[in-house]
Amino acid sequence: MSQADDASAEMPDLIVPERASGYVKGNETREAILRTALSILIEEGWQAMSMRRVATDCGIKFGNLTYHYRTREDLVRELLDAVISSYEREFTTIVHRPDLSPEERLDRYCRLILDDIPSKKTTRFFPELWALSNHDPFVHDRMHELYARARAPLGGIIAEMRPDLSQEERDTLALFISFSMEGSTMFAGFEKPIVDRIALIKRIAIGSFVDLVRNYRSVGAE
Repeated sequence: MSQADDASAEMPDLIVPERASGYVKGNETREAILRTALSILIEEGWQAMSMRRVATDCGIKFGNLTYHYRTREDLVRELLDAVISSYEREFTTIVHRPDLSPEERLDRYCRLILDDIPSKKTTRFFPELWALSNHDPFVHDRMHELYARARAPLGGIIAEMRPDLSQEERDTLALFISFSMEGSTMFAGFEKPIVDRIALIKRIAIGSFVDLVRNYRSVGAE
């Protein structure tokens, strides 16, 4: 892979879907609200992200906020959807590269995630919500939905590489690769102690994932 191919791409923060019955000003307001909520989550955590705090920091009246998002759950649902949509767009671009082999696309997929882990957004946003999901069923369900969407393109690549495997085996490989990468956030994330070693860890991890999928043998196989 060339140095240009190895360069990390900066991930967009949000892709806010337009509402069917929306209007330009309303869509702009919703995006401002979501960006404000995301900023509060990253900088101060979930406890600081009250509806009134979001309205104040966004510079709008509380009633205007609740016109767009009646509850904090509604706000969180669309915020998570906007965040994962930004990743899905990048994943889709990788998956539909006809000039790349499945192994190369697996490399690109993993590289995109590992390049993103040292970012401040990723280090603070996702662990904050995972911690909350231990006590909040709503956030728990939304986070699992989010990661299932993120793993779908990975599962497709694995299926191309290993059509001989069962769907359960392909899903399990995708899950293993996903949590192996996400687990590195605690060690190699923003301002974490081994962030300076992420380049070597990334090479080891990606090579291991490609080899795993290529050479995996079903349990019980001779």
